[in-house]
Amino acid sequence: MTEKPIYVAGHRGLVGSALVRRLKAEGCKNLITRTHAELDLERRDAVQSFFAAEKPEVVFLAAAKVGGIHANNTYPVDFLLSNLRIQNNVIEASWRYGVKTLLFLGSSCIYPKLAPQPLKEEYLLSSPLEPTNEPYAIAKIAGIKLCGAFNRQYGTRYLCVMPTNLFGPNDNYDLLSSHVLPALIRKFHLARLASRGDREAIEEDEQIHGVIPEDFRGCLEAIAADNGHRLTRCPSSAPLSAPAVILWGTGSPYREFLYSDDLADACLFLLRRMDGFFDGSLARSPGEDDWSDPLINIGTGKDSTIRDLADIVRTIIGFEGPVQWDRSKPDGTPRKLLDISLLTAMGWRPHVGLKEGIRMAYEDYIHHSSKESTGRAFSEIVKSAGLL
Repeated sequence: MTEKPIYVAGHRGLVGSALVRRLKAEGCKNLITRTHAELDLERRDAVQSFFAAEKPEVVFLAAAKVGGIHANNTYPVDFLLSNLRIQNNVIEASWRYGVKTLLFLGSSCIYPKLAPQPLKEEYLLSSPLEPTNEPYAIAKIAGIKLCGAFNRQYGTRYLCVMPTNLFGPNDNYDLLSSHVLPALIRKFHLARLASRGDREAIEEDEQIHGVIPEDFRGCLEAIAADNGHRLTRCPSSAPLSAPAVILWGTGSPYREFLYSDDLADACLFLLRRMDGFFDGSLARSPGEDDWSDPLINIGTGKDSTIRDLADIVRTIIGFEGPVQWDRSKPDGTPRKLLDISLLTAMGWRPHVGLKEGIRMAYEDYIHHSSKESTGRAFSEIVKSAGLL
């Protein structure tokens, strides 16, 4: 595999960057990547020309338009159309230009909202989806079906891996579009800065990680005021809120989290066993022999409530103020725990625990934030919190 031309679509994202790190560590000498500016995967003609010129033998399709509940609710058309275009273009071009091995990265949101727990691969399309992310889920389900159709009709070996909730280096921390864990990391980090009155660090964080919504800016102003500080450069239009970090929903839903480097490890583990999947010698999801749904889950097999997750993040970051839950906001699916028995039966296990992963993710966040005004170094922060 080290000599084969391997294309990682979406190499700058959370998943793609983890795959690139792992492939480089494995000694892969012919990695192919393109930025969005260099190749717009929503343009069919551009994707076809790229595949014709580069002729990759292995493709990791990690490029996608992703986001949390707020983003999915606000832009359902974008999430459906963009993801359909990206995956249709890449999968079709892979077939047209001779790619036999492709891993399509999906999401656990493909499973029904009220499916039995833990979620088995066979539960796909067994009942209605969660409405808040239905457009994204439908796009990913279409990608699974397209891979299966190519496998049946043309004899390709396209495998679809469904990871649980992911986090790690190069995550998206924009509070208008991020998933729950990076949103928690950023909110508690900003709240800690506000409690110290560090307006310069807050301003620099906003330049790097995206605009702070007005309602949360009001929380930061109130936290600063409660600690005897003023964030005078914040817009005066921000309504003063309670001196607390306000989080969405009730905190009661359960979620499973996987560190992105563990996902990359699992993907390469599966890549090396593709022959076994398609000749039937390895365990695989129940169903037809023609691989109509070439699907396998990747996760940890463990979950926790959002409330417990918030407590872990708050402790690691060192914010000592209160937390409030806005019950007017949606919770999403009550529970999403993946059944990973197919994968573990082959011998794969995750390596990074939740607390260890959050520490490393926060360290990466600090590294990409202000170098001068964020205050204590990461090691000092976690040491003071009693976690070292």
